Amino acid sequence: MTRINKLFVLIITGAALISCSPLKHTAGIDTRKAKNVIFLIGDGMGSAQVYAAITASNKPLNIERMQSTGFQKTYSANAYITDSGAAGTALATGTKTNNGAIGVDPKGNVLKSILEIAEENGLSTGLVASASVTHATPASFIAHQGSRGSYEDIASDFLKTDIDLFIGGGLNHFTKRTDGKDLTETLRANGYAVETTLDGVLKSNASNLAGLIYDDQPPYRLKGRGDMLPATTAKAIEILSKNKKGFFLMVEGSQIDWAGHANAADTLIDETLDFDRAIGVALDFAAKNKRTLVVVTGDHETGGVTITGGDINLRKTVLSFSTRGHSGITLPVYASGPGAYKFTGIYDNTRIPMKILEAFRFPAY
Repeated sequence: MTRINKLFVLIITGAALISCSPLKHTAGIDTRKAKNVIFLIGDGMGSAQVYAAITASNKPLNIERMQSTGFQKTYSANAYITDSGAAGTALATGTKTNNGAIGVDPKGNVLKSILEIAEENGLSTGLVASASVTHATPASFIAHQGSRGSYEDIASDFLKTDIDLFIGGGLNHFTKRTDGKDLTETLRANGYAVETTLDGVLKSNASNLAGLIYDDQPPYRLKGRGDMLPATTAKAIEILSKNKKGFFLMVEGSQIDWAGHANAADTLIDETLDFDRAIGVALDFAAKNKRTLVVVTGDHETGGVTITGGDINLRKTVLSFSTRGHSGITLPVYASGPGAYKFTGIYDNTRIPMKILEAFRFPAY
């Protein structure tokens, strides 16, 4: 055998050994199976909102710690500009539906969410939102209704699942109902600790927790909500991480969207910074628990925000709004941890939950 042929054989043999070996990290790519997933959704958050918050901060944001970045397309089944119901359903189930629908396809068929699939596979599950838990995005992970406005029916759907915890507003949808029922009594009978204050939630040692800490919608952070979102994110992780099989947690920074609808630049930036603190809680946990995948994105962009001026040294931006509704731009998707490399590229929003399921490697997926 000639020297060249020997070299060729060595190269081929080496390549075969590399391709067959069970590598867990290749050139910085984490291919391990994810044990935990923390999925954070900034309602109404696009690239401009993120960069305005980066500019306003006197230190790097937590979102800048993310390893991989891609972009998602947000159109719904019946509209180029999606609403939160259709977008939430796409992010929760991997199927596009009509604007206004929650957890069902355009024909009204029930769609199984990644939270429900995680439950079936023995994981602990939870939802945290700085809105009512019956609002469109969190509801998309747990409820199945033709209309996002069917708040009492959405609240009833919480009783049909094995979700371990949910924290946010919306108490009245469980207690002050047109059917006269008090669903918190049923929750307690089913083994949930029902807490109606932030202090009660943070002090709870319950493994099943319904934290309905506002009658309806929480206020903006600057108007009284304070550190509710990052604090309850930390509490949710503390509770869910006790399951040795792992957990799935969805966290929504809900009021970036509301500030966008109001064209309120300062509030929009503050809500984005608050959401980033929740991202920091998730990333800090993931740093200590290496088999944790963290995914961050929006459901749609709100306000048609552009940055038309500013001063990086003064930490100021000038924001211009083109609408008080949603826009149709692609949204950034950030990921860190096992399977994060799967989130690069440009793809439909329906691919995001599929990528999460691929990271979990459940038997049927």
